[in-house]
Amino acid sequence: MLQHSRYGDISIRSVGCRRAGYVLIQRMLRSGLVLGLTVLLLPSASAQTPNGPPDTIGARLRACAACHGEQGQGTDNDYFPRLAGKPAGYLMNQLVAFRDSRRRYPPMNYLLEYLPDSYLLQIAEYFSGLRPPPPPATIADASPGILARGQAIVTQGDPARGVPACSGCHGTMLTGMEPAIPGLVGLHASYISAQLGAFRYGTRTAPSPDCMQLVAASLTEGDVTAVAAWLASRPVPADPAPVPHGSLAMPMACGSEPN
Repeated sequence: MLQHSRYGDISIRSVGCRRAGYVLIQRMLRSGLVLGLTVLLLPSASAQTPNGPPDTIGARLRACAACHGEQGQGTDNDYFPRLAGKPAGYLMNQLVAFRDSRRRYPPMNYLLEYLPDSYLLQIAEYFSGLRPPPPPATIADASPGILARGQAIVTQGDPARGVPACSGCHGTMLTGMEPAIPGLVGLHASYISAQLGAFRYGTRTAPSPDCMQLVAASLTEGDVTAVAAWLASRPVPADPAPVPHGSLAMPMACGSEPN
């Protein structure tokens, strides 16, 4: 029997993504693109020359556009997420995790390997401040029953199994909270499913107490499908800014979010 569970599929997809990442790096190395992207990302050691290219953080981070969009709005690729408007603290945490290989995706690990915290913070603050036009809402590829279940978990949770509402931490508009809780809108269903699987199996971790690991471990296979489908169908609001720190009475302790 080859009937894998949703989480099993996620695990297999994660392995496939890692392999694809290594293949991508090999191709980029052969073409010289990795070197070009790395040089573009690195902070300039000299002042901008009058006839040289613009030396601003925005110009350097054009290296990220191929995967994350010209303004960090994301792309059609399911596994390249939206960055624009997310809390700078959250983005900083992810950049450090990629650099230190606590979160693994070979191209990101490679490109960030030698960047200092101070420069990663500039990157995080740049993307956090972007406000590209909201993309069109995604048409959900799921039945009404699945979407209803996803909406119920996101907005009400499942108290019988100890699952809090996603909105309790990520806000009623699902745009996150300062300084480190991300927005959940503007993401593909496959990406959301893969991240829940990564938290469940420990391939993606957060500071203790790792609240997302606890939540993901409490969801059933069907719940993951439902939550991912409903979240992916939500439109990005005109103002995707996260709510201020302390605006939400979080239902559980979370190591990523200071008291």
